Amino acid sequence: MSYYNQIRVLVWKDLASEFRSKEMLNSMLIFALLTTVIFSFAFDPEADTVKKVFPGVIWVALCFAGILGLNRSFQGEKSNDCFMGLLLCTPDPGVVYLGKLFSNLIFMLIIELISLPILFLLFDYRLQGSLGWLVLVIALGTWGFIAIGTFLSALAMNTKNSELLLPVILFPLLIPLLIAAVKATGLILGGGDFASWSNWLGIICSFDLIFTVVSWFLFDYVLEV
Repeated sequence: MSYYNQIRVLVWKDLASEFRSKEMLNSMLIFALLTTVIFSFAFDPEADTVKKVFPGVIWVALCFAGILGLNRSFQGEKSNDCFMGLLLCTPDPGVVYLGKLFSNLIFMLIIELISLPILFLLFDYRLQGSLGWLVLVIALGTWGFIAIGTFLSALAMNTKNSELLLPVILFPLLIPLLIAAVKATGLILGGGDFASWSNWLGIICSFDLIFTVVSWFLFDYVLEV
């Protein structure tokens, strides 16, 4: 079986398992919507402050919802040594990492597709910039979040308090990505031209590339920890 087909089979396995139970998607969606509703009541939609905090609200809601999904990313393989069986199905552990990365990315994009329109509606926010560029920045920011999050989720999988450990080790590494994503999102929402936020986009792309390659390369060593 080719490298691509191995990844496709693992992604299909995760998607089929999750769509049967919907446990992870439901918990992520509820958390994202709850965060959105709380922020919508905390800030007056008619105030100028909303324009300043709205990009941050977007990424706070997405990150905290994503943490729930990442914590459950390897839960299905922890029981009865299923993870070891998963590794025996492929000679390259990097296949497992990429399979989990794409699965988590799809779940996260589904949550964003549902929660972001509701967020814009509750805040009565009107996009002044390009929708296409906004989608691109959010997608690339999500990729970086999932790339490093999937790697660290596997690292924390066998610890006693993995749900507590993952956010502690993940968020410090996400600081450059989140700063760049919030800045780029805010400039796009405000109608800024490409030159005003292109440097932030470059930081996001660099983060995505570096952490995807490094995580894929080191995934074999993480499994030995």
